[in-house]
Amino acid sequence: MTRPPEIEVLRAGALTTVQDLGRPGWAHLGVPRSGALDPVALRLANRLVGNPEHTAGLEITLTGCTLRLTRATTVAITGAEVSVQAGDRPGDTGRPLTVPAGTVLRLGPARRGVRSWLAVAGGIDVPPALGSRATDTLSGLGPPPLRDGDRLPLGVPFGAPAPVDLTVGPAAPPELHLRFRPGPREDWFTPTALDRLLGTAYAISPVSNRVGARLAGAPLPRAIAGELPSEGIVLGAVQVPADGQPLIFLADHPTTGGYPVIGVVTDVTPLAQARPGTTVRFHGPQR
Repeated sequence: MTRPPEIEVLRAGALTTVQDLGRPGWAHLGVPRSGALDPVALRLANRLVGNPEHTAGLEITLTGCTLRLTRATTVAITGAEVSVQAGDRPGDTGRPLTVPAGTVLRLGPARRGVRSWLAVAGGIDVPPALGSRATDTLSGLGPPPLRDGDRLPLGVPFGAPAPVDLTVGPAAPPELHLRFRPGPREDWFTPTALDRLLGTAYAISPVSNRVGARLAGAPLPRAIAGELPSEGIVLGAVQVPADGQPLIFLADHPTTGGYPVIGVVTDVTPLAQARPGTTVRFHGPQR
């Protein structure tokens, strides 16, 4: 019996997950949106291979991965600066790449940035959960992170690849400048805390992940001691645990939390490519 077209995972790498644009609209049931940490990069990869923008692809973290494609198809890789090898042929990021059946596709470690997004014509056709195929690393919804030996079904191609030679994505900057809005629990902190957050540099911690970017730097002093009842958490919320070190919630964030939120970052996309040690500065209204 002939097997359906698949991706065979020969080397999964540090963390490779199936991602689409997420599952919005379920926060009232405790389910975050999840989805690609850089939706723009995933949309671009899908457009390059002729897919609708919401089609599921792979998000590949830092160390690259090795895959075998069992049908002739078109792929595209966006995001981090990585080496691409399709069988004996070198490839490029940011352009559609046509490969024959049986091709082994190797993505090397990220030279700059952290994450890459791989789209395949027809998309990754795993069963959806609550309308999305995205892997949510916090709740466990969606397919589990890939392991060596996994097989992923491919969908039917939608259309022709994009008629482009090359697209160039933004480079990962050595320093991130994040727009910040204070609240809702700004009053739980001293005036010094907000001045410190907006006036000093922080660094991305090595323990950051898809749930949140943990920062290391000047601790933010509290004005109110004690516990805060759990309340809603949104994408980009800057929560401050007991140690005073801020945490910026990303795609797989919880929908509620008990530590106070000093403010919200309005666009977390740049954090998708921020390596540990990257400098982060907040900008917002001054007191």
